[in-house]
Amino acid sequence: MLSGLRRGGVVAVAGLLVLPGVPARADEIRGSQQQVIKTLELQRAWRVSKGTGVTVAVLDSGVDPGHRDLAGSVVTGKDFTAGANPAGVPPRKLHGTYMASLIAGHGHGPGGRRGVIGVAPEAKLLSVRVILEDEEPGFRDFNSSERYEDVVAKGIRYAVDQGADVINMSISKELATKEERAAVRYAISKRVVLVAAAGNDGQRKPDANGFAPYSYPAAFPGVVSVGATDRGLRRASFSNWNPSVLVAAPGVDILGAGPGDEYWVGKGTSQATALVSGVAALIKSKYPDMSPALIAQALTAGATRRPPGGYDTGTGFGVVNAAGSLAEAARLAGHTQTAKGRQAQDPAKPLAGGPGEPIQIVQRDRRAVTVYAVISAAGAVAALLSLAVLIALVRRGRRIVIRRDM
Repeated sequence: MLSGLRRGGVVAVAGLLVLPGVPARADEIRGSQQQVIKTLELQRAWRVSKGTGVTVAVLDSGVDPGHRDLAGSVVTGKDFTAGANPAGVPPRKLHGTYMASLIAGHGHGPGGRRGVIGVAPEAKLLSVRVILEDEEPGFRDFNSSERYEDVVAKGIRYAVDQGADVINMSISKELATKEERAAVRYAISKRVVLVAAAGNDGQRKPDANGFAPYSYPAAFPGVVSVGATDRGLRRASFSNWNPSVLVAAPGVDILGAGPGDEYWVGKGTSQATALVSGVAALIKSKYPDMSPALIAQALTAGATRRPPGGYDTGTGFGVVNAAGSLAEAARLAGHTQTAKGRQAQDPAKPLAGGPGEPIQIVQRDRRAVTVYAVISAAGAVAALLSLAVLIALVRRGRRIVIRRDM
């Protein structure tokens, strides 16, 4: 099990891993991925984009660049946890490798048909180490020392400066810092898409606001916050539910790669987040100039399994769909979207009133709008016809009166 101590400023992985080192043949791995591939409609999406030319930064525990399903796709970046482990102790890179494979695994063997295939198999990966796993000897020091509290902020800025197009953060913190807010703002200003896990505390008692706990960086304005669904595409019981959740993705029994050519099965909002980052990479590859806000809009508009009313705090606007998101992105590609004026939220500042304030969700039902427009138009025509008849009757009445006076 991978988790983390939950002191306020400490980073924890947002995924629970089970069945380590699954002893499966490589050709069975791809078969085990078919449900996710079907849910996200990846076969249809791959006719449009496979992530070519995009770099996804994986802010995590490190990525094994030698795994056969990732070989040639990984650049190892900076380690912001340096000094936490004793000298000479190498990082395990388990959680990070797992997430990286879901984003951009390319498989291996003839035609890449064996092993793990990620959502964006032609994307590049930048590994930025910002967490330790709980089996590492420096884990407690890392999760108790103030010198590591700003690793996420530093990792975001580093990834942006290294040219990342998408930043995946399958990690969670209970409290935000001003340095992280500023880093999020910096990334968005550079048109980088930020995707983060909503967190795995959904089974805890609701907080004072009536929701499962908020998780950071997912709850920052401008970050795509991702919840997890179970096999029935309902909110997974562990997945946090609060108004920060934008979309959801499969997060139970998800198979991915582990260090040393192993394969792992796990559950968590971590896995769901990695899948959504892959979809964002597909969009960014096809439409490189599209802003983070419009990419987020494409993700929500292209989602399936929409909840009643269009939104709920468990699965957001629905389950992300790669093909649908790309179709929506094509519709939005000619537009720009920039928030201005007093209503624009500065990511470097807290939300007014705190995260517990109600958020008004506006959902346009195009079918209903069309029906009401037709009804309104018909009513207007009927009103005009009634007025014309009334005018005709009045004129006729006047003529009758004149004839009697004669």
